[in-house]
Amino acid sequence: MFERLTDRLQDAFRDLSGRGRLTETNVGDAMREVRRALLDADVNYQVTKEFIKTVREECLGERVMRNIAPGQMAIKVVNDELTALLGEENAPLELTGTPAVIMLVGLHGSGKTTTAAKLANLLQTKHERRVMLAAGDLYRPAAIDQLEILGKELEIPVYTERDSKDVAKLAVNARNHAQEQGCDTLLIDTAGRLQVDTDLVQELIDVKRRAQPREILLIADAALGQEAVSVAQHFDEALGITGIVLTKLDGDARGGAALSMRKVTGRPIKFVGVGERTVDLEPFYPERMASRILGMGDVVSLVEKASEQFEEEEATRLEEKLRKSTFDFEDFVDQLGKIRKMGGLMSLLDMIPGVSGLKDQIGGDEGQFNHIEGIINSMTPHERQNPNLIDLSRRRRIARGSGSEIVEINQLIKQFQTMRQMMSKMGKMGGMGGMGGMGDLLGGGAGGMGGMGGMGGMAGMGGMPGMGGFGGGSSATKPKRKPRKKPQKPKAKKKKKKKRR
Repeated sequence: MFERLTDRLQDAFRDLSGRGRLTETNVGDAMREVRRALLDADVNYQVTKEFIKTVREECLGERVMRNIAPGQMAIKVVNDELTALLGEENAPLELTGTPAVIMLVGLHGSGKTTTAAKLANLLQTKHERRVMLAAGDLYRPAAIDQLEILGKELEIPVYTERDSKDVAKLAVNARNHAQEQGCDTLLIDTAGRLQVDTDLVQELIDVKRRAQPREILLIADAALGQEAVSVAQHFDEALGITGIVLTKLDGDARGGAALSMRKVTGRPIKFVGVGERTVDLEPFYPERMASRILGMGDVVSLVEKASEQFEEEEATRLEEKLRKSTFDFEDFVDQLGKIRKMGGLMSLLDMIPGVSGLKDQIGGDEGQFNHIEGIINSMTPHERQNPNLIDLSRRRRIARGSGSEIVEINQLIKQFQTMRQMMSKMGKMGGMGGMGGMGDLLGGGAGGMGGMGGMGGMAGMGGMPGMGGFGGGSSATKPKRKPRKKPQKPKAKKKKKKKRR
């Protein structure tokens, strides 16, 4: 979402990198570009104005470190101010009470029902809470069905009253039912509207008065831009919201709402939705988001994601296979699945310092991995475990089964073998640290990030069909062979005439 903003900010700081010191002139030029970048990203005008004023004063103030390059100093100041703008630190949920009642509010289509399931799943799996969901959207029948389906999938009880028209009474009954069932957390999904109106606000005020929620979370669509700030102000004035959940942060919207809502409302952003799956909800950390916006990566989040997917014993086993050059296609598909669960390769690149710019060089998308996985799944288990056995006839069969050209099969196997040899050499040189191997292949950006075994195996696969950029050619066609020269017949030696005596 912040890719465009990141590129614009990096361009602004690049002009300062060659300067000897920060002056009124060069800081003014850089701040002009930063202002344009923020306004282009739909950041609120007043927020942008105050932000630029503060950054300018800091860059030209007495606290500027003279021994640091101007470009780096400007980035540090902007990073500190961005972090302050986003909220300084993570704001946890208040989960007191039996049960702790959390009320979700927002406009129609912002993702309240899905977010309710995501938050319930997060509280159940990571905080070991006994959660119950309450279907309080009585105006959209599909909302009740949707919540029941999600609850069944996550094995979380859902309280419903299909014939009821009183949302406040439903909320009270749901709280009593949660107490009887021994649940310590109740999430109430409420109805939305296309815009903030009097009836909607009054209904929510009644629910708040009777259910006494500890948390009132505004579910805001990050794609709303400037309008999201106005919506947040209206809900806060009416209900006194305690936090914000930004949804659809994985989309291609400009993302200015994230930078404006905290400043305008004074309420913290507590969670962000980064995908459509029920596991795609993450706590919001302002300092990490500021670092990612500036293209500086987010190593802490990367390590946390990897530690959830890779066990230490599995990492050791995989590292040994890479060192001995026995890493096979079965292992590769397994690691591919883990990377998908971590958010996909493209989102991981955003978290590696200095590597996010490689996404343009790769020039591909996650769909290309699906094609590669289709080719591998067309192999027999024996072939996946022993890639060296795949001869020409087997390659033809795999190409037919996966709907591919045989040249793609050849290139996949060749690149896989090249990667395996490379990782084996790195392992013998002591460079295998899981992600450390990936860092070396990507130019050293993530070196030293051990403990993420298996991630390194992905790095050398960039040269597969349609996936240029990491370690091989990006072309999916056979290189043209030079035409052979026709052998020339040796010239017959002329016989010398014997002189007559």
